[in-house]
Amino acid sequence: MNIQTELLWNENGLIPAIVQDAQTKQVLMLAYMNAASLQKTLESGETWFWSRSRQEFWHKGGTSGNTQQVVEIHYDCDADTLLVLVKANGPACHTGAVSCFYRKIQP
Repeated sequence: MNIQTELLWNENGLIPAIVQDAQTKQVLMLAYMNAASLQKTLESGETWFWSRSRQEFWHKGGTSGNTQQVVEIHYDCDADTLLVLVKANGPACHTGAVSCFYRKIQP
């Protein structure tokens, strides 16, 4: 796969990456990748993202130890979103929650 030409990057050169536990199928987090962070992910076997706020690479678990080992990466029919299936080595959320999606909107 030529990631530069097959995927549709947004105007900032980013693509959303939904991270899901490969075993439980729980959605863990949403982050953004650029071509270089996707390449780092493919080469290292662990997730790397692009921090929009800090404008730098972000190795998930680089400081916390809560890394994510990549099992598979899929992209959607429009080629504008990634689904990254991982084996999580600890919680995904910086709050310590397993998933960043732990809050619910009540009707």
